[in-house]
Amino acid sequence: MVYTAYIEVQSKGRRDVIDITARVAEKVEGTGIRHGIATVFVEGSTAALTTIEYEPGLVRDIDIFLEQILPYAAPYRHHETWHDDNGAAHLQSALLGTSFTVPVVEGKLTLGTWQQIVLIDCDTRPRKRKITVQILGEK
Repeated sequence: MVYTAYIEVQSKGRRDVIDITARVAEKVEGTGIRHGIATVFVEGSTAALTTIEYEPGLVRDIDIFLEQILPYAAPYRHHETWHDDNGAAHLQSALLGTSFTVPVVEGKLTLGTWQQIVLIDCDTRPRKRKITVQILGEK
């Protein structure tokens, strides 16, 4: 069986990190799937999905790390093409990825105690983000 659900979140932009674990788990548990996989995908090329321990220090560390390797103020060719300011956001999203897959066992996401699924909105401005959760498995 395959189930598809959607989650919408409003971000602040500039590497806003949003914990979506509970919302993804709710979508999975609502399907009755006992064993399978849940794939989480964010639409757009300036946001990313990953897993972290969602706590303030690490959220700040992500911001610092991404700014060190792909700073917003650097000169990107993308800015020349579209006359905008989010070249770093596209590269940060490409580096981190736009999807994340989690096994479903006994009807639950198999995440560790300190492991949460997060959206990182890398764009330079606030965005409304649509996240697709697709659950594939058996009841």
